[in-house]
Amino acid sequence: MLAKFKSAAIAGVASLVVAGVLISSPVMAQDNSISESHIEAAKAAVRATKSIENFDNILPDVAERTRTLFIRSNPAMSAEIDIAVNEAAVELIPRRQELDRVIYEVWARRFSEDQLNEIATFYNSDTGKRLADLSGTLSALTIGAAKQWSDAVSTDMVAISRKKLAEMAAQ
Repeated sequence: MLAKFKSAAIAGVASLVVAGVLISSPVMAQDNSISESHIEAAKAAVRATKSIENFDNILPDVAERTRTLFIRSNPAMSAEIDIAVNEAAVELIPRRQELDRVIYEVWARRFSEDQLNEIATFYNSDTGKRLADLSGTLSALTIGAAKQWSDAVSTDMVAISRKKLAEMAAQ
């Protein structure tokens, strides 16, 4: 049941993201500080960089935590809890647009419209697509390399410090 829900929720969120890209929400029209074309450029850049894909699991994860919370309190109602939580999750799918909007605004406030268009152009190129596809792996490997280096430097720092302290004590 959870797997079906996660698949349905992810598909629903994905279609809402696409729909949100194609039509503007009323919230967008209310924000006069950022032009609609600037927001559109931010959307294009964010989508090209795949910067919002990592958030697709938020709603299913929240649903699972909610389900677990209620089932712990009343295990006898697990079937009813599943139904209630799934219905609540489906009701909340449209709210994903709120997160997307905030992310577009974050980008729009930090990059000019021209810069966002350049970012989107790059990330829509073959090299940019490859970078976007590999960014999670590259980040993980980079963090791993930094951790490994930090551990090695820490070991060396302790050894060198011990040696220096021993030399000082011998004097």
